[in-house]
Amino acid sequence: MHYNKQATEVAKEEVRKVLGVLDGHLRTRTFLVGERVSLADISLVCALLWLYKQVLDPAFRGPFGNVTRWFLTCLNQPQSRGGGGEGERSPPRKEKEKEKPPRREEKRPQPEEELDECEQVLAAEPKAKDPFAHLPKSPFVLDEFKRKYSNEDTLGVGWSLWYCQYRYPEELTQTFMSCNLITGMFQRLDKLRKNAFASVVLFGKDHDSSISGVWVMRGQELAFTLCPDWQVDYESYTWRKLDPDSAECRTLVTEYFLWEGEFRHVGKPFNQGKIFK
Repeated sequence: MHYNKQATEVAKEEVRKVLGVLDGHLRTRTFLVGERVSLADISLVCALLWLYKQVLDPAFRGPFGNVTRWFLTCLNQPQSRGGGGEGERSPPRKEKEKEKPPRREEKRPQPEEELDECEQVLAAEPKAKDPFAHLPKSPFVLDEFKRKYSNEDTLGVGWSLWYCQYRYPEELTQTFMSCNLITGMFQRLDKLRKNAFASVVLFGKDHDSSISGVWVMRGQELAFTLCPDWQVDYESYTWRKLDPDSAECRTLVTEYFLWEGEFRHVGKPFNQGKIFK
């Protein structure tokens, strides 16, 4: 199939749901069924193998530690190394091996060595320069903030704060198309997620709407200029740095992060919002 960004993101979300169920099942289990590797484990490992190699980068598989632990354990079993369950299920071959002692003396890789190789494959990522390498290490943990925002009734302000507004509201027609505009921007900024958070809101109705939002970014300047891939959409917005100590900033953060409030600066009713995290 030809690559389709939107279809890929939908597929990844489905994978996350499935891995979430599997991770919960494996929280108190070493293998899928019983206390030893079974055909169920081997079959599922085969189904996940290329997914782990080509899709599940370290950030993606981070929340599913139980699945990765099980996956590596299964790969390290003799049943997996033997090509899908040889050994216990192939007595004739065992007998043949006994007739040929030299074959038994062949050195086999230790489990630790194979585990290291597997981890190297799973952790292999394209070498690319970090756009934020020039900035000092920050004590603010953005992932922890995102978890708190998603799971708790908590507000937080950190790094630098920016208010953005779409420059061409007269071109906005159907509200669903305006929402797609926001979603498309978020998708193109996928590699910025580790260093930014945003709540972008659509106000108004069909043929009478506007888009604006509040962003949290690492550093004191707009991050979009650091990478060409991030510059596709940002020039379609006006950007204004906020003073975190000001009353205006506190109001904007509260209203945009909670999607509640008067939004007096907009002049249009809240329609819907989208979170970049």
